[in-house]
Amino acid sequence: MTVLAGGNAIVLLENGLQYFPALEGEIEGARREIYFQTYIFDPDDTGRRVAAALVRAASRGVAVHLLVDGFGGRAFVRELMPDLVSCGVQVLIYRMELRAMSLRRHRLRRMHRKVAVIDGRVAFVGGINVVDDYARGATLQPRYDYAVRIEGPLLEPILESAQRLWRMVAWASLRRRVAVPVLAPARVTEAGQIRAAFLIRDNLRHRYDIENAYLDAIGRARHEIVIANAYFFPGRRFRRALVDAAERGVKIILLLQGLADHPVQQYATRALYPFFLERGIRLFEYHRSVLHAKVAVVDGCWVTVGSSNIDVFSLLLAREANVVIEDTDFATQLRASLDAAMCEGARELHQADWRHLPRLRRALSWLAYQGVRLAIGIAGYGGKH
Repeated sequence: MTVLAGGNAIVLLENGLQYFPALEGEIEGARREIYFQTYIFDPDDTGRRVAAALVRAASRGVAVHLLVDGFGGRAFVRELMPDLVSCGVQVLIYRMELRAMSLRRHRLRRMHRKVAVIDGRVAFVGGINVVDDYARGATLQPRYDYAVRIEGPLLEPILESAQRLWRMVAWASLRRRVAVPVLAPARVTEAGQIRAAFLIRDNLRHRYDIENAYLDAIGRARHEIVIANAYFFPGRRFRRALVDAAERGVKIILLLQGLADHPVQQYATRALYPFFLERGIRLFEYHRSVLHAKVAVVDGCWVTVGSSNIDVFSLLLAREANVVIEDTDFATQLRASLDAAMCEGARELHQADWRHLPRLRRALSWLAYQGVRLAIGIAGYGGKH
């Protein structure tokens, strides 16, 4: 059971259109210390704008700690990192990777979190990378994603996690312990009424925290489960939990990618569609732009927003970060946003849609499904996962 802390103020941010102005505004106001973790930091207009804000903070004497994943941030390493370092921004790379990844397990363990903490007083957690909303498979609409802005007691575990990962990567990079003084302790005074928890996935004490939070919420659901997830390839436990909920009469809605930025994974996910549709689970594909969200609403009161996909790579390999919230007003807001996305930009699928697909499309889905399963097996995971 997830333990939640009360007294938080949490604001939902939809897409980069809301996230980046809020993030950049806080960076511009920073006075002492910034911790920033991201999987992708692209050298596009958005990336250069955020980088410039970090440089200005460092020039004011702010201690800026920027941690970027070595695979997702390959372009960052080449094009942005040298200038940032020369301007006083402290940069670490999580597992430097300049080539395509192999399927060896240690090389699949990426730093997939999107977390920022400014002066110990405000944090951002979500699924939004530092990348233009309209890049990478762009349409006339922005990439569909979420983050949250947090103030209150939840700052303490978020800041502690950011500092701990920074120290760990610094030690791995430099092969010696690095003293990292706390310049801006977490401000834990009450800021609102929301109860929430900060969950991470790592390879030690918190390997299943995010997955178990999902499974616990699904297991307690009585009315409705709505999941919007970019890369949806759940293991047996997760699938069984959804089926059990459906058999209890719970209404289940899955909002998944219609426009794919990773086509093989999307085809593999589509191979699972008949399994869900035959059990009364409703499926929607989002076609207005690339869906990158990783959120869920259960029974109109339980919410999660974060970086974790529902696939083996997120739930069992990557370093992820999610926020779990129990608040009716917040859940209502996110549920309304998801409803708008389904009404305005998604198409519901039915069993007949799958049966009427060309045989080649169904064969490609089957082959992609087997390929992803093979990759999971090579990486060392199987069985219930």
